[in-house]
Amino acid sequence: MTRRVVVIGAGITGLTVALRLRRHPDPFDVVVLEASDVTGGVIRSARVGDLEVEAGPDSFLARKPWAVELCEDLGLGGELVGQGATAAQILTPAGLRAIPPGRLGIVASAGDLWRWDGMSVASRLRAIAEPLVPARRVEGDESIGSLARRRLGRGATEAIVAPLLGGLSAGDVDRLSVRATSPELARWEREDGSLRRGVRRAMPAPAERDRGTPFVTVRGGLYRLVDALVERIGPDRVRTGVAVRGVGRDGDGFAVSTDAAPERADVVVVTTPAPAAAATLRDVAPDAAEILGGIRTTSTAVAFFVYPEGTGRLLPDASGFVAQRRLGLPITAATAISRKWPDPAFGSRAVVRAFEGGDGLEDEVDRPDHEVMGRAAAALSGVYGLPGPEHASLVRWPDAMPQYDVGHLDRIRDLRASLPEGLHVAGSAIGGVGIPDRIREATDLVERITVSGYPDET
Repeated sequence: MTRRVVVIGAGITGLTVALRLRRHPDPFDVVVLEASDVTGGVIRSARVGDLEVEAGPDSFLARKPWAVELCEDLGLGGELVGQGATAAQILTPAGLRAIPPGRLGIVASAGDLWRWDGMSVASRLRAIAEPLVPARRVEGDESIGSLARRRLGRGATEAIVAPLLGGLSAGDVDRLSVRATSPELARWEREDGSLRRGVRRAMPAPAERDRGTPFVTVRGGLYRLVDALVERIGPDRVRTGVAVRGVGRDGDGFAVSTDAAPERADVVVVTTPAPAAAATLRDVAPDAAEILGGIRTTSTAVAFFVYPEGTGRLLPDASGFVAQRRLGLPITAATAISRKWPDPAFGSRAVVRAFEGGDGLEDEVDRPDHEVMGRAAAALSGVYGLPGPEHASLVRWPDAMPQYDVGHLDRIRDLRASLPEGLHVAGSAIGGVGIPDRIREATDLVERITVSGYPDET
């Protein structure tokens, strides 16, 4: 018997679920419903002057294999390109400083820590002593900030760990869960007794590092991955401009309510952001809706700037920077696009995007567009010495970044246990915001659906 599956949301998660189900040997009749007029979710482009740039993620981590494998499956494997400048920087009171070698804000070498002048000598000495700190013996979750301060001290936490790990989630490290956002940190402490020993063990050998850059993208833009997914699923099965009003029971299955006729489904997969997912499930799964409604989100904005010819030389040979919060800047980070992804179309122009907002900094994106862009341009001028831009554009991402607060994994376990058979929830609010994590979760979910029939057995 052919089972009908309705996927709500045409971001990378929903499209991957649909593709995997369409290709499965068992018969699945799949339709994807998307409220907006475009597919791809946060994968979209922005126009700035004569240039088209990424408005959302600009790449994905190559060492997480799921996105690379999907690109190869879709015939895009030969179109993957590595970044240009790979070095990243931290903006400190002393200016831009290269991030010392390591991972997740953990510097691998005591010598590199000692030489890094982005924090005080006392802070460096405290961080160097990290292997002498006894490992935590209490089980359970804690915040990134709690773990980092306990092991590295306050100085290194605020100077390196918080800008990097907080920046990745647009969050506050004193609220973000270690287990949900950076489980490696807890594992290194538990298994190696030291973050520094753990990161040294986890870092790739020199030969492996030489294989390519850590981040890759699809030549021409990540939208090509989205277009390829839609094409393989079948454009007639991906319906845009269809807002879902709710999900209800219909006998042994479900009725998905839209502005048009209801869609009958044996299986429903909800992949929208947490607030929208909570509203969708309010009637059919009120306990799940309450849990989803409790997942905090934060708003951000991305300002794009194209500067005059000859300004490219003002950018250092680095992919961009993250800023320490104590500097009080209106921006939290910046990508030097023309360094990270060099393109003949840029000419000798500097092309930069700046990030604003995030947990505790939402007031920056509550301003009018011209103020948000003006404050960002002024900050970049102070950091890079750039003149006024020739072209500027702004993309807002309201409530787009889920916050994995301490205890997040327990909430997700309770969420899944509260869902009736045949109803599934996936997406960035559940487990990972990066493109590889979205593809991995979608693939795992399809395996559960196809193996168990209707139930989600997690």
